[in-house]
Amino acid sequence: MIAHFEWGLAGAKALNAKVAVTVIVDVLSFSTCVDVATSKGASVVPFALKSVDEAVSAADALGAKVAGPRGNKDFDYSLSPATMTSLTNGTKLLLPSPNGSAISAAVQDGYVLAGCFRNAKAVAKMALSLADGADIALIAAGEHWPDGTLRFAIEDLMGCGAILEGLDVEYSSEAQVALAAYQQSRFSIDELIKESVSGDELNERGYPQDVDLALQIDCSNIAPLLCNGCFVAA
Repeated sequence: MIAHFEWGLAGAKALNAKVAVTVIVDVLSFSTCVDVATSKGASVVPFALKSVDEAVSAADALGAKVAGPRGNKDFDYSLSPATMTSLTNGTKLLLPSPNGSAISAAVQDGYVLAGCFRNAKAVAKMALSLADGADIALIAAGEHWPDGTLRFAIEDLMGCGAILEGLDVEYSSEAQVALAAYQQSRFSIDELIKESVSGDELNERGYPQDVDLALQIDCSNIAPLLCNGCFVAA
């Protein structure tokens, strides 16, 4: 049994046929939103980011609420984890996202979990159970530069490392590096991520609470599992 680590959509596709479980880690903010939402008893439909109108139409067809762009007053929810705290049990939410949602939709084989700092131990435990001795993939979603190329995001690297630590299996070379990054930085994670490109961007846009929620390590015992197109609490 080997735990693998890769980046982004291409990495997820490359590993998908080789593993029984794929864990998608998009700390700021898709995976954190999914954890908070499923902890509230909601189910989350990942939706690769398109236009707002397409998202609304898709949500209507599913009988779901829709998360709109951050700061848009027309929507009660967005890709801001803080907005997820007001969800109620039984709500179905369509969550557009350019990274975590797109990767979720692309993984065709095996089980899919959404992992972050908040649920690292719970997700590791569930991944081991679902894999049943087969290999596991940790996918750091990353972000995108304005030209569309992948930007490596340290919060996703270390989020994967936090989950890898809970697996305690054989690690690929890439997974060993992700695990070491987390273990070497565990006592300065808050400072590093708040001052990172992603953290600084959210702070400047007025969403420091989203970063704070994302940095609450192992406060959740939920392992969000993708079932019939929805992430639900496993």
